[in-house]
Amino acid sequence: MAANPERPQTSAQGAPTAAPRRKAGRHRGEGQWAMGHRTPLNGNEQVKKDDNGLNVRTRIETIYARAGFDAIDPADLRGRMRWWGLYTQRKPGIDGGKTAVLAPEELDDSYFMMRVRIDGGRLTTDQLRVIGEISQEFARGTADITDRQNIQFHWIRIEDVPEIWRRLEAVGLSSTEACGDTPRTILGSPVAGIAEDEIIDGSWAIDEIHRRYIGDPAYSNLPRKFKTAVSGSPLLDVVHEINDVAFVGVRHPEHGPGFDLWVGGGLSTNPKLGVRLGAWVPLEEVPDVFGGVISIFRDYGYRRLRNRARMKYLLADWGAEKFRQVLEDEYLGRKLTDGPAPDEPAERWRDHVGVHRQRDGRYYVGFAPRVGRVDGATLTKIAELATEHGSGRVRTTAEQKMIVLDVAQDRVESLVAALEALELQVKPSTFRRGTMACTGIEFCKLAIVETKARGAALIDELERRMPDFDEPLTININGCPNACARIQVADIGLKGQLVTDGDGQQVEGYQVHLGGALGLDAGFGRKVRGLKVTSAELPDYIERLLTRFQEQRTEGERFAQWAARAAEGDLS
Repeated sequence: MAANPERPQTSAQGAPTAAPRRKAGRHRGEGQWAMGHRTPLNGNEQVKKDDNGLNVRTRIETIYARAGFDAIDPADLRGRMRWWGLYTQRKPGIDGGKTAVLAPEELDDSYFMMRVRIDGGRLTTDQLRVIGEISQEFARGTADITDRQNIQFHWIRIEDVPEIWRRLEAVGLSSTEACGDTPRTILGSPVAGIAEDEIIDGSWAIDEIHRRYIGDPAYSNLPRKFKTAVSGSPLLDVVHEINDVAFVGVRHPEHGPGFDLWVGGGLSTNPKLGVRLGAWVPLEEVPDVFGGVISIFRDYGYRRLRNRARMKYLLADWGAEKFRQVLEDEYLGRKLTDGPAPDEPAERWRDHVGVHRQRDGRYYVGFAPRVGRVDGATLTKIAELATEHGSGRVRTTAEQKMIVLDVAQDRVESLVAALEALELQVKPSTFRRGTMACTGIEFCKLAIVETKARGAALIDELERRMPDFDEPLTININGCPNACARIQVADIGLKGQLVTDGDGQQVEGYQVHLGGALGLDAGFGRKVRGLKVTSAELPDYIERLLTRFQEQRTEGERFAQWAARAAEGDLS
């Protein structure tokens, strides 16, 4: 990547060097380094300038793991430890009404969530077995599959973190930059390199991005988190529209297979879909282009207000044309090739659940846990089953599912039966397949309501009430407004909040978003004025809603299309 003469100078730790003193009262802008605004403008930026988050590992290993939780510096505890995939979890017994009231130290438990970084969702059976063993030995059996292809532990003691790292790294895994203001886990097609209909295999690019940029202090102080996706699947299986940068497989009419470049997507409280830059990128140039995009974010991203620090705000202000020009002129030193947009996916489901033929004649088998919740013993058993059936590779998906690769045809039936015996369904109901939930109030300090258990119970109840409903449908449950479970782009998105029930009591409930989608007709769900549902009312409400959909839909009409045109009275 060409050097940028206007790029701010950084220290060996990747922090900006001191800027010249400014006259008193001079406007400091949005805290953009490239504009000379290098003085930290909030506490988060000051913490990062004081010490690069990557450096906290040494203190964890040499001080905190020996002295215990109470010895941890608060700036490390609630800041820099995220650079190594560690968040304090919510203290048990604190209800959702206190989430926004209590100070951080009152919400903090003395245990951690640890996020294991799994770029591209790629795991060997040996790696999965180690994850399962760590879960059982150090995490009270917890292990959740996330919608960014990671696996998260809970109940982690600071004293055990060095040993957990040692075991992960012994099999090629880590928690490096799994959280924090960093380039986080790179989403990738879970069937890269094996799918019969694949446009291009992006695995090499994911590996090269990881090699060049992950753990590099020059890219470890970003304005906020930075999310990446690379997939050559025609199913568009990495939710590319809601990543900061995404490379989407396309076929150029002259140059052949490559990637269409998207930037500026993200959800949370101000959702924005990513936009195409109209540029076609060959596989070998993906790491350089990634480096240019992330450098723009580092240098031009807004650092004044934390709630405006994601790249989507910069993109919204600049527009795609200026963003591409800056990328080409200041960071790549060359023009990008114009290229085509990706085709819409032919299938609604993009999670690869079921039995599918690989290009080599073997098969991959995708299955659905309930709302991504598994446990260490189950993960260990999955690794054993995969090995017994001739596979050494498993994958996680961006839909909280898992896949076993490379199964011979004569072993498929046996594997399916063994997975089903573990309640890991290969032919799940619509409700099992399409329901996703974030961590929720059980462990998350931002949450207001329960999600995982609520989602699992909802699946069971809807299967009982509507056993014949088989239309593709997504139900995404989030414990707070931050949209970790992608509520705005679900058919039925449920945003947790406290609501008033029929007796006038404040209880757990949800604001409802209807008709969101990614891939086909990508867009955000509709909010019906005043529509809020208590947790207890959820099964009744969804059954009523889906019954109306079945009664009113036209031939071939998807739920999202119906929800967009339905009268408000039919959506309540």
